[in-house]
Amino acid sequence: MLEIKDLTVIFNEGTVNEKVALSHIDFTLEQGDFVTIIGSNGAGKSTLFQAISGAVNVSKGQILLNGDDLTKYPEYQRSRYIGRLFQDPLKGTAPSMTIEENLSLSSQRGKHFSLSLFSHKNKEEFRQALKQLDLGLEDRLDTKVGTLSGGQRQALTLLMATYVTPQLLLLDEHTAALDPKTAQKVLKMTSKIVHNDNITTLMITHNMEDALKYGNKTMIMKDGQIIALIDEQEKKKMSVDDLIHLYSSSTQEYNDRVLLKQ
Repeated sequence: MLEIKDLTVIFNEGTVNEKVALSHIDFTLEQGDFVTIIGSNGAGKSTLFQAISGAVNVSKGQILLNGDDLTKYPEYQRSRYIGRLFQDPLKGTAPSMTIEENLSLSSQRGKHFSLSLFSHKNKEEFRQALKQLDLGLEDRLDTKVGTLSGGQRQALTLLMATYVTPQLLLLDEHTAALDPKTAQKVLKMTSKIVHNDNITTLMITHNMEDALKYGNKTMIMKDGQIIALIDEQEKKKMSVDDLIHLYSSSTQEYNDRVLLKQ
């Protein structure tokens, strides 16, 4: 479903500032796989997402989604197939527009762009979709998104990214800026939507418990490489201590334990 072949990203190639951000990455995901990704800062997690989404150019390798080679597609074309959430709740929405207007825009994924979708029928569809968030937003369609709290906005962004089911969903620490209670609520919403719609998903997290609790696979990255990809059966048997031990023994960076437990 998603095939990453020999993916390499080098910044400032051929200069004194050359940096290998991703080095010969290879992995394949099946339809509906939900992979949590852990690794210290600079491991290449966000660069991997940028390469997949088209935000950075790859130096080598291929990105295939459902058999289509996206490697040379510009970012705006890939957005027809890929949904993405960021750590910052301010990203992913138009703050000066209403909830209804934002949902109208997101409902046009993969279609010819039009602003003629504001109708009573769509309002009712939006209300029903917003109800599943259990935040009372179904009664606030005319509210400017910029006035929402961080948790409300991130939940709305999640709904927008999946309103038209994407072929791939990228979650870049999308709950890191939220308080613990709100973060867990958004994660539960995420898990429900991903499983109900069978969306192939990659989720970066620094929380080891969440890395084991959510998804059916866990990937560990270090220095632009994948050092472990834990399958569903192995993951079910693991504790947080087991995951920390695997990470530490693979990287020899025991001082990362504090960072990874945050």
